[in-house]
Amino acid sequence: MIVCGVGTVPRDCNVGQSKKLFAPRVGIAWRATDSFIVRMGYGITIDPYSLARPMRTNYPMLVVLNVNGSNAFASAGQLSRGIPAVQAPNLGNGVIDIANNVAANALEDNYQRGYVQSWNFTLQKSLKWNFVGQAGYVATRQVNQVGFRELNYAPINGGQNGRLLARQFGRTAETRLVAPIGNSHYDSLQTSLERRFSGGLHLGVSYTWSKSIGVCCSDNSDGLAAIQIPEFSRLNKSVNNFNQPHNFVANANWQLPFGKGKRWATGRAGTMLAGGWQLNAIYTAATGTPFSVSASGTSLNAPGSSQRADQVKPSVAKIGGAGRGLSFFDPFAFRPVTDPRFGTAGFNTMYGPGLANVDVGLFREFAITERWRVQFRAEAFNFTNTPHFGNPGANVSNLQLNPDGSVRNLGGFTEITGLQSTGRDGIDERIFRLGLRISF
Repeated sequence: MIVCGVGTVPRDCNVGQSKKLFAPRVGIAWRATDSFIVRMGYGITIDPYSLARPMRTNYPMLVVLNVNGSNAFASAGQLSRGIPAVQAPNLGNGVIDIANNVAANALEDNYQRGYVQSWNFTLQKSLKWNFVGQAGYVATRQVNQVGFRELNYAPINGGQNGRLLARQFGRTAETRLVAPIGNSHYDSLQTSLERRFSGGLHLGVSYTWSKSIGVCCSDNSDGLAAIQIPEFSRLNKSVNNFNQPHNFVANANWQLPFGKGKRWATGRAGTMLAGGWQLNAIYTAATGTPFSVSASGTSLNAPGSSQRADQVKPSVAKIGGAGRGLSFFDPFAFRPVTDPRFGTAGFNTMYGPGLANVDVGLFREFAITERWRVQFRAEAFNFTNTPHFGNPGANVSNLQLNPDGSVRNLGGFTEITGLQSTGRDGIDERIFRLGLRISF
């Protein structure tokens, strides 16, 4: 390992990258008629990924000790004998040795920074009854997505001792190169329809039909592809983990017609009791997120790569069960792999349960003086208390069958035992929240 800026090592570790990256952007808006507008745009964004992310937690700043057994079923040691001692390295002249069981990240001498192309073509039209409709094609292309390549991978049936660097140098720890791992693309039809009514009522609906394809299962720039063996890297192509083909949102915002300047209860008493109220509601419906059906990697015996199940039926029936002992999809559509090869099931070919949710808010603002204002908020998340089930267990090797081929124990396979992450700190049930805001 070389430590930048120490001893004889230059501050940039002789890692270079281009300073001539070109990122143009252009947009056009054309009012074809008084009620019809055409918009289009194109731009390139240079990947902003910071190399401090993988390098600030790298050896010797952080020492990651890997202690592996000879295979998935062999222990790496006994706790009674203690954890192997980790020695703090002496930086010396900036070029230091690294133990074979200590993980590390690396950079190429010429770091290739990727980029993202984005474009859109949108039509907007004023319709009858004061509705405004919009439809557009929105797309991105990510070129040379940054991620991790495992340099110390093992070939099929190679085992721990067959890792590339283990054979050459006896190195057993993870050794990853920060470099491009592939490309990704996103295409979508994005539509919306909205109308502002008199009396403070606003209604809007939007629908998106989309598809995002990338490298499984690396959705961000810190990702690691599922299969690290170069000759099988083509198998990593799949829809991204966040891909949801259909997404519908309806929202409403209504300033209730009570109080001064409104339609009803315009008197002083009516204004004090009923004036200033605002009602908001958002309804969301979306398809589920994708997942992969996996299998035990014992027969594959290729540390660093993930095993896929064999799909034995051309189509997989969705049963829809949720809970212990209930299958969400046909458990007999897949089988474990018992040969030294990758399974036939692709990555992210299955989709979990969809989501439907309603959030409601009721606000009222009081003007205490010309300067002081108080706002009361009452909000209800998941107003209908609808469960949002997560994806089912997907390791077919957990399935236990009877001698006659019937199910003895699902073992979590095809079973849904958790909830989706809805961005609310893991809480999914209906929640009421009251708040008071004072502004001046």
